[in-house]
Amino acid sequence: MTHRTRIKLCGLRRTEEVQAAAHAGADAIGLVFYPPSPRYVSPLQAAALLTALPPFVSSVGLFVNASATEVAHVLNIAPVAMLQFHGDESVADCCTIAETVNRPFLRALRVRPDMNGADLLEYEHVYRLASPLFAGLLLDTWVDDYGGSGKVFDWSLIPAELAHRAVLSGGLSVQNVTDACARVRPFAVDVSSGIEVSKGVKDASLMHAFVSAVRAGDNPSL
Repeated sequence: MTHRTRIKLCGLRRTEEVQAAAHAGADAIGLVFYPPSPRYVSPLQAAALLTALPPFVSSVGLFVNASATEVAHVLNIAPVAMLQFHGDESVADCCTIAETVNRPFLRALRVRPDMNGADLLEYEHVYRLASPLFAGLLLDTWVDDYGGSGKVFDWSLIPAELAHRAVLSGGLSVQNVTDACARVRPFAVDVSSGIEVSKGVKDASLMHAFVSAVRAGDNPSL
């Protein structure tokens, strides 16, 4: 059976970007609800973007250290399908917020150089036991701040028994995602800065090129 890596294009801010992402073949788009980010969208902006989504392209809302009240406020205006927690939220925080708004959630894990495969599996295990709304880990590069670093981490740290249900992120681009998909075989990949012409501005041709590069990694013999 041919492996098909799912694709999330994150940090979209304009209707034409959402339309381009869907046309390129994205499985999901990400909307950033973290005000310090150059990719931030307000709930009202996000609501308008969601109206441009065609059927079967999912929406993910990225939050950093937001309260359950703040997340609920956003979703009352912009009802994204899934949450992504990208800050210092505890296990209990993630579960409580997800239960409050009744949404599945991804937990972003910034992978430190001193981590190993057992650490990643244990981290996932704790979340999976904590809530039926836990959808999986998003593995990102360790940085002191929140948000994308544009750098990759050591993919060899990801154990094979985790990769097939994890989302790979962190410094992915048209140049390296084919190799990432062929080597790691993640369930999905997540990109933001790798499809930008400038910070916070996405490019339709880069979106198409990224999706094509993922498919090349899925089918290395072609």
